[in-house]
Amino acid sequence: SRLATTTAYCHESTALRSGPSKGTMSVVTGALGSIIPKLLQLLRDEYKLQKGVKKQVRWLSDELNSIYAFLSKVAEVPWDRLDEQVKVWAREVREASYDMEDVLDMFLVGVDGGDPADPSRLKRAMKKMGKVFSKAKARRDIAGAIQDIKEHLEQVAERRLKYRLDDIMSKPAATTSSIDPRLTAMYKEVSQLIGVDKSRDELISMLMPSELDGDRQYKSITKKISIVGVGGLGKTTLAKAVYDKLKSQYECGAFVSVGRELDLVKVFKDILFNLDKGKYQKIHNDGRSADLLICELREFLENKRYFIVVDDVWEVKTWERIRLALVENKCGSRVITTTRKFDVAKESGEVYKLQPLSHENSKRLLYTRVLGAGGNYEDDQPDELSNKILKKCAGIPLAIITMSSLLVGKPKNEWSEVYDTIGFGHNKGNSDVEDTMMILSFSYYDLPSHLRTCLLYLSAYPEDYFIDKDSLIWKWIAEGFVNGKEGKRLFEVGERYFNDLINRSMIQVEEDQWTGMAVGCRVHDLVLDLIRNISIEENFMAALECSVEGTSSPSNARRLAHQNTGPEHVNSETKVFEVPKVRSYTVFKCCIDNMVQFSSFKLLRVLDMVNCRFKEDCHLEHIGKLQNLRYLGLRDYDIPKLPKQIGDLRLLQTLVVSQESALPGSIIVLTQLLYISCGCNLPEGIGKLTSLQKLRIGCGGSMDNPERYVKELGSLLELRVLEFYISFNFNEMMQRNFFESLCNLEKVQHISITGTDCDIDTTVWEEAGFVLPRPLRHLCLACIYFSKLPSCINASCLPNLSYMVLHVATMDERDLKVLAMLPALCSLSLETDSAVTASNINAGHGFFQKLRYFTILGGMVQFEQPNQEDSSVSMHIWNGRGPAPFGSRKSNCRKLEPSAVMPNLQVLNVLFRLRALKDNNCDCGNFGFEYLPSLREVCGLVDCNDVSTAEGDAALAALRNACEAHPNHPTLGMYRDPPKREDEDEKPAEGAEAASETAIAAVGVGESSFASPL
Repeated sequence: SRLATTTAYCHESTALRSGPSKGTMSVVTGALGSIIPKLLQLLRDEYKLQKGVKKQVRWLSDELNSIYAFLSKVAEVPWDRLDEQVKVWAREVREASYDMEDVLDMFLVGVDGGDPADPSRLKRAMKKMGKVFSKAKARRDIAGAIQDIKEHLEQVAERRLKYRLDDIMSKPAATTSSIDPRLTAMYKEVSQLIGVDKSRDELISMLMPSELDGDRQYKSITKKISIVGVGGLGKTTLAKAVYDKLKSQYECGAFVSVGRELDLVKVFKDILFNLDKGKYQKIHNDGRSADLLICELREFLENKRYFIVVDDVWEVKTWERIRLALVENKCGSRVITTTRKFDVAKESGEVYKLQPLSHENSKRLLYTRVLGAGGNYEDDQPDELSNKILKKCAGIPLAIITMSSLLVGKPKNEWSEVYDTIGFGHNKGNSDVEDTMMILSFSYYDLPSHLRTCLLYLSAYPEDYFIDKDSLIWKWIAEGFVNGKEGKRLFEVGERYFNDLINRSMIQVEEDQWTGMAVGCRVHDLVLDLIRNISIEENFMAALECSVEGTSSPSNARRLAHQNTGPEHVNSETKVFEVPKVRSYTVFKCCIDNMVQFSSFKLLRVLDMVNCRFKEDCHLEHIGKLQNLRYLGLRDYDIPKLPKQIGDLRLLQTLVVSQESALPGSIIVLTQLLYISCGCNLPEGIGKLTSLQKLRIGCGGSMDNPERYVKELGSLLELRVLEFYISFNFNEMMQRNFFESLCNLEKVQHISITGTDCDIDTTVWEEAGFVLPRPLRHLCLACIYFSKLPSCINASCLPNLSYMVLHVATMDERDLKVLAMLPALCSLSLETDSAVTASNINAGHGFFQKLRYFTILGGMVQFEQPNQEDSSVSMHIWNGRGPAPFGSRKSNCRKLEPSAVMPNLQVLNVLFRLRALKDNNCDCGNFGFEYLPSLREVCGLVDCNDVSTAEGDAALAALRNACEAHPNHPTLGMYRDPPKREDEDEKPAEGAEAASETAIAAVGVGESSFASPL
């Protein structure tokens, strides 16, 4: 349809043609970036606009381009330096741009929206006749709307000229310079600092050469370390503490700050002045360029042992220029940088990630600030409330200092009231709050406009809420925040935005424990306060609480979020539905009385209802009237079946519904769908959804034609993620259809198949020439049991594979070494019936080089050095059936240090079968953990069936001793089966209780952790 072409044009093609920002919505430029391509679209012949209207459209396009360029310049000026008139004008333009886009969207939907799916031919014919007249009316309406827009823009342009905004964009420089609030931390006495000792000692240890370094030349190199962390974490304080402690050991030193507003000439002059105040006392009056100052610095430092701290570096290119001046002179010099960005830290040297304060140190800091250094807080304060305050601060010193400033002088009975009103919007006028806001805002205003927009969107979420990465990115796409780039899908670009926010320490990443991949994030409470405050000022997002009486939404709000933990309802009394311009509506834990009212949200693009409840008579049929909808989320509650009116949502890109919600047949007309997540069967015709990039679905035994379904998968050529749960008989024909479909999916990166177990003859696979897609990164075949290892699972065919769950009946040494050579593999769960040994493993062989998580499903593993005069190591895998491939190892009398096996392995998850070990004269103290240099955790199950209680106790004790003997002292998280009776008085294994859930999930792959596709 033309509507589909328009959508694709605005979100992909125009973005490529018009530069990095056109085609997207931004908090800086409003909807201007997406309006311009839509206006150009109206000039096409199929829209049949009158000649005069086309002329006005061209004028509008030119004028909007001019305004867009001006607003882009405005974005480059620090917000606190912008003239107030410019701010007012920019807000007015942004609001006008939203209104303009609303008009255009309603016209495009009205003309191109297409007919809803209807089985009746007569009804379709009647509607088609009516459309002829409604489209003509729409064209008259758009002509009048364009005239209104033109007049509004003329007024905007007139005000821009009248107030000479181009000339007064920024305020005049202040006559007295303001003091950076971070400087106060630099000049505190060490005795006043709390919690800095441990970090200071760790950093000094990294800076100082150890005796193990041995090589004198190594000790003399210039060592560089970068401290990285979020704003307010104490990076400057730590760097200053280390500098003060060590500077006397060097010939000269300097501590300088760079900051966001870069002035390299001043930075170099400050370094020279710090290095030798006598020689360079007049350096700030020197007129030399940055290049000449670099030469002066290199000459001065050439033969000196120096210690320089470069604080607050914001860009890699800034560090690259500064680094040119820091000569590598082999005198044992040291350099420390501090930054909020991980990419800057990695470029600057060895990275030291500064951790938040411990709970105890946080408490000390809070009460020292509230009560003074001599105050006693141990027995006299409301612990529960102070713990809530400290939880909100999350160990960030700046946050704790700010909170304490609000509590100073307040009686204890008022602390709760203060806590309830904590936030920037409630405490303006307090100098500590304003300083904190300023420091955090440095990071916000350093973001490019597209990242500011994406970050502000997070203000919709409750405090300390886990935000799923994929859902968030699909919402950004639905809102038009993500700009298409050549050769990149929108999701991939959105993923880069997400990673950029992590890199800039604006969000706290949540990683998958088995792959280390980012799966979501949380927002620190202070950052959340900041972005909520900015969102309100910019009319970007209004976050409301259902539980607050009299809560009403701003009438001009563009985005709304309702949050609640109680039984309150969203209905006409909440006045939510008096906001006609809302584009995004997110609801958390509320009760929905009536879906009819949602049909008034004609401009809605995102509707996400999380863990909400619907009244019994609340029906969803009216949702089909939201024809601008791009994202529909109905999560964490069950709706037996979605209405057929879902098929009217022709612009829908993302559909995420509860596990048991059946999908109507009408969804197969939604050709714009990019992502479907549903726990039930799909209707026939799934192959028509050729734009799909991600599919998470359950395939039940009641499916009418499962063979056709798996065959249709092969038509989804754009698919990037495929996850489905099988509960039917996966017969040989379906297997063939499925693997043929997989061969067609050349872009797929993630495959997860769980459910009913099925055996596959690998010979049939090989004869048919089945191969797995080369871009594959995640492969979970939890319910498929291969007779032998498929030949396409190897390093050359799957160079990007990082996660794999695999069941192979028969394996040999060659197969195990093939898996070990997968270059990107980080997590492997492997089950085999064979006893396998990989011999002669040496460090240079690349054996499981990147593996961090290794699970032997239903089996155990042993490492040993067979020949004490040879450094090579052997690895044995055994499931306890048949003879053991290993025995009790000899005592440690090795003449050569063994090779490191799996050098990056951190977690080993295994099943120890004590009866089998006993029958083969083996024990739990001889598994060779010492050959795993990075080991951090050993977890899993100890099978105590058919052995005595004492033997079970001895096995756990042997495992505990093996972990204690390892240099890393890895955590032991084992549990025993059957559990020991309470009357047997067992002392539990260290860490067993805390780790048992992890162990159960990992050992039970295919049974519990992969039991559901959702």
